[in-house]
Amino acid sequence: MIALDTLVRLCRPPADPPPAVGWARAESALGTALPADYKRLVETYGDGVFDETIRLLVPDSAHDDCDLYAQTAEREEILAGLWKFEERPAGLREAGARVLPWAFEEGTGAFLYWLVRPGLHPDAWTVLHHEGRGPLWEHHETGCLAFLLAVLTGTAETEYFGHLREAPKQAEHLFETAGRALGATGR
Repeated sequence: MIALDTLVRLCRPPADPPPAVGWARAESALGTALPADYKRLVETYGDGVFDETIRLLVPDSAHDDCDLYAQTAEREEILAGLWKFEERPAGLREAGARVLPWAFEEGTGAFLYWLVRPGLHPDAWTVLHHEGRGPLWEHHETGCLAFLLAVLTGTAETEYFGHLREAPKQAEHLFETAGRALGATGR
């Protein structure tokens, strides 16, 4: 997977490998298969934060803020309430379409989701960015790993993550594990 190799060169993963994820259990609990690029990302980095900005969600994280299950349930509830008053983004008007969070932007309330569409293989899911504190959604015709890499390298065509684009180009980016970033576990 070329994108993952590029990310690993750009941003070193933790020295200690993250805990193994029971993917069959995770996919059963979520009611869907998950993209291969996401699985490789989680298996390489685990839960944590890229460049103090993008927090990766992982099944069974010891930290609720990084737990894919907890964040999926919370987002479903929040979005159900939101869509009583706001129109769904275009991609979510298709019958059976939904979003599934995979990361969020630190300190902003913004979430990164997959656009899950009926009959579409998870490896073909694209990214939706929701600003969190407003009605704006941004669609990206790429998977989560390619999007993350584009954000970190400043090549993503997005209205968000400007502070990463404006910062001096870093030779190396930082990934901090959730345990280190958040301290004691949330559970």
